[in-house]
Amino acid sequence: MMNQNGAGFLNSIPPVTKNLIIINLLFWVASLALPKIGVDLVDLLGLHFPGATDFKAYQFISYMFMHDTHSFAHVFFNMFAVYMFGRILENVWGPKRFLIFYLVTGIGAGIIQELVWFYNLRDVVFASQDLINVGGSQILSKSEFLNFFVTIGASGAVFGILLAFAMLFPNVPLFLMFIPIPIKAKYFVIFYGLAELFLGVASFGGDTVAHFAHLGGMLFGYILVRYWKKKDANNGQYFY
Repeated sequence: MMNQNGAGFLNSIPPVTKNLIIINLLFWVASLALPKIGVDLVDLLGLHFPGATDFKAYQFISYMFMHDTHSFAHVFFNMFAVYMFGRILENVWGPKRFLIFYLVTGIGAGIIQELVWFYNLRDVVFASQDLINVGGSQILSKSEFLNFFVTIGASGAVFGILLAFAMLFPNVPLFLMFIPIPIKAKYFVIFYGLAELFLGVASFGGDTVAHFAHLGGMLFGYILVRYWKKKDANNGQYFY
């Protein structure tokens, strides 16, 4: 009976949502296990800054399947959001459109993060000398220094999913953890977006969260939802 219930629960999750969750969890486990044999998946698949020796174009996709190995919370909360909101979007859009949305928002978040890095590192990028003095105690080549900048996680795609859910279902009440008051989805997303913008601009010391990447996921998600809405309306289809 327990196996049947478990199978029933898994079968109730749409295929793309289910496979995205499984893939992310498998990569998280692999990220824990493979360093024991000398393979650093975060370094290989995390998104590096262009110009760094470790940068590869495929990282714009692979980075969104990697998560912090120091805690289960990073991958858990991202995948919980994919389950809660992604399955609804997949049921509305279908698997193909949802997968496209997930990848586009994730890649878009990576592009925005690269642009933010470029702005912050422009003095290094355009410096005439190749050697960089790091903290007055270490001399590195420019490419070695740029290797320090790596981002991972599905949060950009997750923020795109949250934005899309709020656009499709703006008045659906959401309950936040520890706040027993319903908040309409549209207000929840507006608050979240403004909070990310504030935290990204403030750049508090010790904050390693890619806030502008989250905003990038929301931006690309907004553009894609608006595009599809116009396209569907022109085709006589109304899904929203």
